[in-house]
Amino acid sequence: MTETASALWINSTFAGFDIAITTAIHRLYEIGGGFFTPFFEFISILGKGGAFLIFLSLLLTLYRPTRRFGTAMCLGLALGALVTNCCLKIVIARARPYVDQSGIYYRFWQLVGMNTESDKSFPSGHTTAAFGACVPVFLLGNKRVSWTALLFGLLMGIARIYLCVHYPSDVVAGFLVGTLAGCCAVIIAAKLPHKWYELEFFKRKAGAHECSD
Repeated sequence: MTETASALWINSTFAGFDIAITTAIHRLYEIGGGFFTPFFEFISILGKGGAFLIFLSLLLTLYRPTRRFGTAMCLGLALGALVTNCCLKIVIARARPYVDQSGIYYRFWQLVGMNTESDKSFPSGHTTAAFGACVPVFLLGNKRVSWTALLFGLLMGIARIYLCVHYPSDVVAGFLVGTLAGCCAVIIAAKLPHKWYELEFFKRKAGAHECSD
């Protein structure tokens, strides 16, 4: 398969990093004997096409108390998808690690379920979406608990490497793009008219809480 100059440069520059991190994470398979595979497949499914995160962000946007979170999440997802899926994946066109059937990634991939993806590898769209949505939650929420949102992004990145559908450098790039998208989303959300955050999409029935005469 012919790869772009950018993809070849990334492959050679991060070869040592990619194989070291992938091998380290693959030890989870060796330690658990495949126990972790269903868990990481489930995490990965949650990021498929961003559907779960989009649904969650839209749901939060409907309710006034959580609208600032939902709005920023929607913006973060949109910005991340624009940069990753509409630009970088197309321009760089890096092949998935399991494509080379003579490489170690292919052997790892066979052991963990042979999950396939239809698009290119760099950056990780799943990781971009996870951090694009979760960084706003972290920044806008109470830091004592909102930091847990970042755990989802971390688990997503580990899952993509564990399943050998991404190189670690893909995941790092997805983290950077997603984090930047999330930060920009928070800034943009703060600039929106205050009326947007005061809208009531679900009106209470008149007299629902009134006492009868």
